[in-house]
Amino acid sequence: MKIFFNQNKEVANKELEKNVESDSKLKELIVNYVGEHSNPDDDNVTTEMIVDVFANEFPEFLMAVAEENFIRGYQQGIDDSHSFNIDEPECGNPFVDKRPGSE
Repeated sequence: MKIFFNQNKEVANKELEKNVESDSKLKELIVNYVGEHSNPDDDNVTTEMIVDVFANEFPEFLMAVAEENFIRGYQQGIDDSHSFNIDEPECGNPFVDKRPGSE
């Protein structure tokens, strides 16, 4: 089964389209491997190509990064929700009379 990282072009991430420069030994190793594997027409390796290769050949790595990102984002949302002053019922939104949970 082939996995494509960015199938939804409507929410395309411009960072994925950037060419990757080999300015370190690790990047050089990855760019060379992905270049040989993907064989791009213009000999440029993009971040999206690297993610696609990692998704297919080293999914454990991407899953660890994705899970950590999800957990940190979820925790940030919880932390942000605690920053509301629940003693102040007016939220400033003309369509909502009170903040949720302030009744």
